[in-house]
Amino acid sequence: MAVSQLPSLIRCFLIKRKETQRPCPSQLFDQPVYFSGTQSKVSHSMTYDVFLSFRGEDTRFNFTDHLHSNLTRKGIRTFIDDGLKRGEEISPALLRAIEESKISIIVFSENYASSKWCLDELDKILESKETREQIVWPVFYKVNPSDVRHQRGSFGQALADYECEFKDDMEKVQRWRRTLTEAANLSGWCFMNGHESKFIDNIVEAISLQVLNHAYLNVAKYPIGIESRMHEIDELLGIGGNDVRMVGIWGTGGIGKTTIAKAVYNSIAHMFEGSCFLDDVRERSMSYGGLVKLQNILLSEILGVKEVKVTNVDKGINVIKKMLNGKKLLLILDDVNQLDQLNKLVGRSDWFGSGSRIVLTTRDKHLLIAHQVNLIYEVEKLDHYESLKLFTSWNSFSRTGHLKDDYAKLANKVVDYADGLPLALMVLGSHLCGRSIDQWKYALDGYKRVPNREIQEILKISYNALEDGVKEVFLDIAFFYKGLGEDCVIHVLEDCDLNPKYDLEVLVEKALINITEEGCIWMHDLIQKMGKEVVRQESPTEPGKRSRLWFHEDVYHVLTENTGTDKIKGIMVKLPAGVESDEVCLNAGSFSKMKNLRLFINRNGRLSGEVDYLPNELRFLSWPEYPSQSLPASFNPKKLVALTMPRSRILRLDLEFKSLKFLNLERSKFLRKTPDFSGVPNLETLNLDDCTSLVELHPSAGFLHKLVELSLTGCRSLTLFPRIVNLKSLLKLNLYGCISLENFPEIKGKMESLKYLNLSKTSIKELPSSQNWFHFLKWRSLKIQGVQNHL
Repeated sequence: MAVSQLPSLIRCFLIKRKETQRPCPSQLFDQPVYFSGTQSKVSHSMTYDVFLSFRGEDTRFNFTDHLHSNLTRKGIRTFIDDGLKRGEEISPALLRAIEESKISIIVFSENYASSKWCLDELDKILESKETREQIVWPVFYKVNPSDVRHQRGSFGQALADYECEFKDDMEKVQRWRRTLTEAANLSGWCFMNGHESKFIDNIVEAISLQVLNHAYLNVAKYPIGIESRMHEIDELLGIGGNDVRMVGIWGTGGIGKTTIAKAVYNSIAHMFEGSCFLDDVRERSMSYGGLVKLQNILLSEILGVKEVKVTNVDKGINVIKKMLNGKKLLLILDDVNQLDQLNKLVGRSDWFGSGSRIVLTTRDKHLLIAHQVNLIYEVEKLDHYESLKLFTSWNSFSRTGHLKDDYAKLANKVVDYADGLPLALMVLGSHLCGRSIDQWKYALDGYKRVPNREIQEILKISYNALEDGVKEVFLDIAFFYKGLGEDCVIHVLEDCDLNPKYDLEVLVEKALINITEEGCIWMHDLIQKMGKEVVRQESPTEPGKRSRLWFHEDVYHVLTENTGTDKIKGIMVKLPAGVESDEVCLNAGSFSKMKNLRLFINRNGRLSGEVDYLPNELRFLSWPEYPSQSLPASFNPKKLVALTMPRSRILRLDLEFKSLKFLNLERSKFLRKTPDFSGVPNLETLNLDDCTSLVELHPSAGFLHKLVELSLTGCRSLTLFPRIVNLKSLLKLNLYGCISLENFPEIKGKMESLKYLNLSKTSIKELPSSQNWFHFLKWRSLKIQGVQNHL
């Protein structure tokens, strides 16, 4: 885009004033801001917005007075020397006023240089410009900038007089000459004749924009825990370096990303030539022309002009690159959620001048990775002390510094409920403020069933952005898999026709789940509650029409009233601590309508009666104390991955489940004989611990080539073990406490995966010698217990 095509107000920022140009009335030129390279932070409570430097006898009762009045009416805090006692040296009060101002306006008039006070004042202003990043704008009021720059006319006469007066201190005069030249080289305004009121309006408008642009953002009513998190981000930003650096602030909704970004902005914005905090980018870019509007806002705030008229996104990109390329800038884009937003607003590092810093806050880590942002800070949740402090700050009790004993106990419950999420603490703190102890109790009880709507809507934003398949994985984790091992969950989800290896990574990047160091899937309690509320809203009044059931009263209702439907994909039976429930008496039709049931997990429910039907769509069946003596004859789940029935009443078991990988029948005291395992060729884990009536392990168990773990501890009646074993993948074999077992099988082939073998407290007299298998095993890292006595 050519310069001539730009709006006139922007064009003036691109035009450099030359010495030969005649100053134009009411023209605002580009104002470069210089930095000393220091990183000292100025106070966030500067005393003045503007300091006015002027020659009293020239402009006190006309131009400067009118300028001061107009600025004050705009709410701009302006210092004017009105009544300070003058002496040989500039007063400490005046020096302090200069230092505590954001902007200095120097009104050069006919007799400005004839005042030594003014020249000392000018010297101090330029010093503050270098050391405190103060903005300095000259106003040439009925004087030619060239006369000031080269000390001609009245300025030349004044300096010549000083050379005579200070002939023994010529350095002072030379310093004044340098400051006059430096100040005159700054861009500003000039006025020779015309409408003075309009000229003043232009100055006030530009100052207003600059003050607004550099105004400190409101961070938070109670900024608890922000300082320590800012410190870590400061290290990533590395202010002072000449590189252009992009830093991401990443975390789940409500964790405090925006609050921290605002605090960072306030602490470092003064170190840059221009700065802009674009808030709520996700929401504002959704409307028609949203990105164009954001480009206009960015340009307007950086350039300090009232309005920029970029008409389309592609033109906006070019304008941003051309007009901001040489500037050292601070840009913060808050709540970005699409790569297109970054491409159109901050593009590449070479769009901006050296030393620039771009900060991006988002819930999506992959978005940062895709934009090649390698410096990423994951926001940590508040600890218990910080959480309690934030929550109590929202209550009138905080004025006394502590809570009453009855409230203190409930406050700790609120903190546990919020689990370090600042959003939840803020919302709950404000909602409970001033309420009685009983109202606190009622509110907390209600939130356990139905989450607070305000918190829910914020957290749900991340869920709404997920693809359908990822939503299914998220909801399954929220209901069934939180705390389970990643590998196990992947197995089950894959057999639910989902794509968990990709979907889990997406959920981690969206800060909806995390994988612990132990390899378990974890999720914040309030995010889990959000997922459960999403499902509750599928059918608020009839739980049988929801996709997943978890609340014990809903499960009881569906199973006893036979109101289940084909909408149900999963059921979790889990009674909360301290809650007693009547025994659920199943009938033949309890599961008959749930044709699409994939998961049934009974944690602690008391279910009785014969089970005549189970859906063939089941992938995960966990039912401790299973009440029937066998599985239904019609049960033929082709994709069942895990079958867990500890303490069951199973007498016999017929298995033709080719997808089955995990089988757990521990402490099933009625089981005497295992089934033929030929129908479960993919079995990886077989747990028959403490099946005290078990006599025989079917010979086919010796040829499960994918079996990794086989455990029969405490099977005191076991006498028949497969005579030949060829378990290529077996990692762990535990026969501890099989006191009736006398013979150990022959080893066929190489069991090179075996790492653990326990034959303690068995009746095995000797090991097979024909294989000389122990001689083979001893050369490898194998933990063996109870073997030495049998050699």
